Amino acid sequence: MKIEELLKKFQITPEDISLVRDAGEILIPNLGAFIDEWYVWLKEMPEFNQFFPDVESLPRIKKLQLENWDGFFKANIDEAYLEHRRHIGRVHARIDLPNDIYFAGMSRSNQLLVARLRDHNKKGAEVEEMVLAIGKLIYLDCYLVLDTITSLGKEKIAEHSKAMLEMSTPVTSIWEGILLLPLVGIIDSHRTQDVMNKTLEKIAESRAKMFVLDISGVAAVDTGVANHLIKISKATKLMGCKSIISGISPAIARTLVELGVNVGDVETTATLRDAFEFALKSLGESIAGVRASD
Repeated sequence: MKIEELLKKFQITPEDISLVRDAGEILIPNLGAFIDEWYVWLKEMPEFNQFFPDVESLPRIKKLQLENWDGFFKANIDEAYLEHRRHIGRVHARIDLPNDIYFAGMSRSNQLLVARLRDHNKKGAEVEEMVLAIGKLIYLDCYLVLDTITSLGKEKIAEHSKAMLEMSTPVTSIWEGILLLPLVGIIDSHRTQDVMNKTLEKIAESRAKMFVLDISGVAAVDTGVANHLIKISKATKLMGCKSIISGISPAIARTLVELGVNVGDVETTATLRDAFEFALKSLGESIAGVRASD
């Protein structure tokens, strides 16, 4: 989102920016004392010992916070400003800082800053305008930090999902010309596409003639799942590889009939052994021949 759009969304006007800078002239000279007071509050929180166990690092952290608030009150809202807040979000995500203590900390900061402003020798109306402007910019800062944390969380989930997907689609060559894929869990359109891609790549690589898709571990089979499986079978056929869907239990067979799913000319078997035997016969092999060669 562009800076102008962000400012407009949070209703931060040029007048607000000017008011924040005016407040900075009052507050910046005493930011060190403000941060020390903030730490008095933080030390009462159980999270303090959890996230700040190294007392020797506190001076460095306080220095970074001093720079952060100095930049806040100078209010140069540019890409560098936004990136600095996103960096804070990345740090919080890395240490897994809970959102509640972050929000509580920002709320406490706002309270302390407002109290210092109101103690200053300024007209009440002018101070209240500064307070409102500071609040708007604090909300923007919170959004930038939490949006970064959320984005990183989504990326991590996507990476884990991709890794799980890789693990859950192991297309394996079990015999010369025969591939096996045991499916486990839930089948959806995204996973089907992944299965199809990996299967077709493996067929092209191994020049397999038979593909066994075992669904005995699939959580549930409905019309959508059945259609996904049929699509995979048709795609393998176009590659010159015949598909067999094994693991058709009585319950699954009954469900498919009740749903009126047309499996067409897709070969199905009740067990993986039946599928393997069918595949071997189709290739001119036999179970006995396999055992004899062991």
